[in-house]
Amino acid sequence: MAARQLHLGAFMRPTTIHTGAWRYPGAFPDANFNFAHLKRFAQTLERGKFDAFFMADHLALLNMPMEALKRSHTVTSFDPLTLLPALAAVTEHIGLIATASTTFNDPYHIARKFASLDHLSGGRAGWNIVTTSNPDAALNFGQTEQMEHGERYRRGREFFDVVTGLWDSWADDAFTRDVESGLFFDPAKLHVLDHKGEFFQVRGPLNVARPVQGWPVIVQAGASEAGRQLAAETAEVIFAATPTLEDGRSFYRDVKSRMAALGREPSHLKILPGCFVVIGETEEDARTKRATLDSLVYYESGLASLSIALGHDASGFDPDGSLPEIPPSNASKSSRERVIALAEREKLTVRQLAQRLGGYPGSAMVGTAESIADQMQQWLEAEACDGFNIMFSHVPGGLDDFVEKVVPALQRRGIFRREYEGTTLRENLGLPRPANRFFPA
Repeated sequence: MAARQLHLGAFMRPTTIHTGAWRYPGAFPDANFNFAHLKRFAQTLERGKFDAFFMADHLALLNMPMEALKRSHTVTSFDPLTLLPALAAVTEHIGLIATASTTFNDPYHIARKFASLDHLSGGRAGWNIVTTSNPDAALNFGQTEQMEHGERYRRGREFFDVVTGLWDSWADDAFTRDVESGLFFDPAKLHVLDHKGEFFQVRGPLNVARPVQGWPVIVQAGASEAGRQLAAETAEVIFAATPTLEDGRSFYRDVKSRMAALGREPSHLKILPGCFVVIGETEEDARTKRATLDSLVYYESGLASLSIALGHDASGFDPDGSLPEIPPSNASKSSRERVIALAEREKLTVRQLAQRLGGYPGSAMVGTAESIADQMQQWLEAEACDGFNIMFSHVPGGLDDFVEKVVPALQRRGIFRREYEGTTLRENLGLPRPANRFFPA
């Protein structure tokens, strides 16, 4: 029996997640806002046969004290749906996944932009659905308060229904373009959505042909109860946050069983935990690199990250005391719970916790290329994941090391491709093309 195959996404923000990464020796300090660098990264990832370039997004700038903000390398970055079409033109195989919020967008805009990206890239688009938990984002969109958690998820679910309905506006063979008769499309193969729901009224149809993939690949990242259920109902890829192998196995079983209960085929969803990777020539070398990275994080930056993760201002906490009890808020519930669990599990003070969050607090693999490949194989074989969303320690060095050292180690084990399986992101992920709900084949 052939070994299960690992899938790899590159979590690009659009570069790295570690707060100190831009200051690391040899790193490109301007990588977040330099297209020449981003083009190089995407092409290197494609050479390493990565499934996708996964771009996060944030919709607020003034979401932390200025002492922390002035040290952040993500204060300026490209809009995902402007950057990814540009990267589509300089790549051929790698998937292009963009984050777009269901709280601060309209479905018609999102349907149109992702359908366009899918056509421009030849079928390589993916949509990371987020409901946006950051209350500071609300202030940029005419709202004085963040939408309540449950309401955000109800809106997100209806948003998904509208977008996918718009993508199905046209039958795949609707456009005849018959020069002799003068008939450009067949009106019988055009559907008017006419959606009326709790949050949206959208007539349609979409003024873009049905996407190459039918629908761009649907990606989701929520880990709360509502987030898991939305993922089980809609997602084809989950960007999971599972810090330990046992957490990964538990999450994997939970979401896949929810899919089965809904009548969805569990293999039609790929669970890819985020994994921060630091590669060294030796184990000690890797640990030294991680320590150097973390030493570049200022306490103020870590404190801001802690406040965001908790949904609660942490500036008044005793830096050298333990984390006090944190009341619930409208911020991300799963993020808050992970941070509290981390503090309890490792008995961290507020200062230690802040420094960890200022770097990266989640799952990390720190070691040689071979030991990292061993760990990834262990997770895959234990059914704790279907692959990983890789977060590089710094760019370009950390990314180059992964492609040049870890990828060959995975290939030697027979668990990662040597060539792409197809031309679309769905084909490379082993996902089916969705049927058109209005025009069945």
